[in-house]
Formats: sequence, C-alpha cells, structure tokens
Amino acid sequence: MRLGTTEIILIIVLALVLFGGGKLAGVGKALGKSIKDFKNEVKDDEKDAKAEKTDDNQDKA
Repeated sequence: MRLGTTEIILIIVLALVLFGGGKLAGVGKALGKSIKDFKNEVKDDEKDAKAEKTDDNQDKA
C-alpha cells in the first residue's frame, strides 16, 4: 500500500488538529535531536573500530 500526497496531507492535518502545533513542534525537535545523536554515535563507533583495527595491525607487525 502506497501513500499518496492527499493521504499524507490528511494525516498531517489530523495530527495538527489532535495534538496542536506546539506539541508537534516539540516532537519534531526531539526527533531531530535523537537522529543527530544516533548519527554521532555511529560515527564514533566507526572511528573506534578503525582505531582498533589499526592497533591490531600494528601489534601483528
């Protein structure tokens, strides 16, 4: 099942009516912060994995 433009607009309007603009703005801000934090953690994990791999290669040499 695919959502068309009309369905998406209807969902947004219903969300605004049910929750109000202020609450949805807060939810959007929290969601954005969560995504940003997740991306930063993934980058940190990748850096740590590369550092460990480099350390392992130096130990073997």
